[in-house]
Amino acid sequence: MSVANRTRSWWALSSTRARLTAVGAAAIVLALLTTSIIVWNSPANPVTRAIAAISNEPTETELAIRERNSLLSQVVALQKQLASSKGNLSATKAQLASIQQQLWSAQGQLDAAANNPKTSVKTPAKKPTTKTAAVVSAPSKAQIVNPVSAYFGLYTEQAPFNFASYDAAAAKIGSNPNVVGYFGGWDQAYRGDAVTAAWKRNTLPILTWESRPIAATNSQVTEPDYTLPQIIGDPAAGVAGRYDTYLHQYAKDIVATGLPLGIRLDHEMNGIWYPWSETDGSGNSLNGNRVGDYVKMWQHVHDIFQQEGANSLVVWIWAPNIVNNLPASHKTSTFLAGLYPGDQYVDVVGLSGYLRPPYATDNSFTFDYTFGPSLTALRNLTKKPIILAEIGASDVGGHKPAWTTSLFTALAKPENDDIIGFSWFNMAVTSYTEGVLATNDWRIESRPENLAAFIAGLTVPGSRFVLTPN
Repeated sequence: MSVANRTRSWWALSSTRARLTAVGAAAIVLALLTTSIIVWNSPANPVTRAIAAISNEPTETELAIRERNSLLSQVVALQKQLASSKGNLSATKAQLASIQQQLWSAQGQLDAAANNPKTSVKTPAKKPTTKTAAVVSAPSKAQIVNPVSAYFGLYTEQAPFNFASYDAAAAKIGSNPNVVGYFGGWDQAYRGDAVTAAWKRNTLPILTWESRPIAATNSQVTEPDYTLPQIIGDPAAGVAGRYDTYLHQYAKDIVATGLPLGIRLDHEMNGIWYPWSETDGSGNSLNGNRVGDYVKMWQHVHDIFQQEGANSLVVWIWAPNIVNNLPASHKTSTFLAGLYPGDQYVDVVGLSGYLRPPYATDNSFTFDYTFGPSLTALRNLTKKPIILAEIGASDVGGHKPAWTTSLFTALAKPENDDIIGFSWFNMAVTSYTEGVLATNDWRIESRPENLAAFIAGLTVPGSRFVLTPN
């Protein structure tokens, strides 16, 4: 084979063409390599981006460290926020309480000004914006004293601090009472929560407020620390009463609460079984009191309440005992008149009266026998509205149903229109009453026949009671 033939390639017809073809192929390969290098090194290259993403992805250790640091930062921030919130919470509560008290106080003073134009009342410089005080509403004092319908009230073991027994009795009667009676002593602060709880139920609270410790028993007729002279002090000599500070604070707390209530101050004062009575029925002083001291005491307390603006919220109830079982010296109209503070110090007059054994031989077991003579004495004394502030009937002798029927029959009569209601002592107790230790079940529901008589009287057509079904 010739040399020429040895330099020829299988894919070219001549050696010259082969060389040209090889050069062209090399150029193409070089161009492709250059393009590839440029593309692979471009930032927009997806592969480049993927590789970069992979190279920047944190490891599991780095993720754990980042998460821990983030959580730690949150914990520190929350701890600081909690500490700050605790401080702010106390401040906020105190501020809201202060605003609440200012609002109630302002409302009480404005009511006082409306009822007594001579009273000087300063208008608060800035009205509180809180709406909390508007939650509970109540009628005005004038509306309470002159109600459109008669009151039906109950005393039970714990109301208005706990309404369980109160509601249980109401359920048996089938109608909701609209008065709750309760007792308080002068060793207790004012309970605005109880008054508020009553008005949340649209119920008038009536406090029997006794100038002695709440734990004192009815057999204890002397209280050396609570004599009437100590309560009164000696205004002429500039000597304040022993309880003036307490009384001023009590009145302030009533204004702060901003809701009305009835106060039956030192009730049954014409009897001989309480330390605020003046004499023991034999002409002797009782508990160091002097004749005329009861009126002075009442007026003294009333005057302090007036100074604090509380009398626009307090319905003062002067309530003696029925005269039936009193000593002869205490039955007279003159004796009763000597205990009356005067119309300007009293809003409503009341009576305590029970069907109570032992029964006198002339007892007719009727409303007129129980209340008649005492109502006559009250009506001769004043034209104020009357409330039977504490009543009940014993099961002894079986006269309770007839007495209950007589009560409602009498209340429906026109001559008794000035009686604005009653409050029933719905408890069974053993205690000293009118100087005698006795156990009596005064409850309306004590026996089926008693409950039936009460329901029939309360719901009789034409009754002055407007009742809400239980």
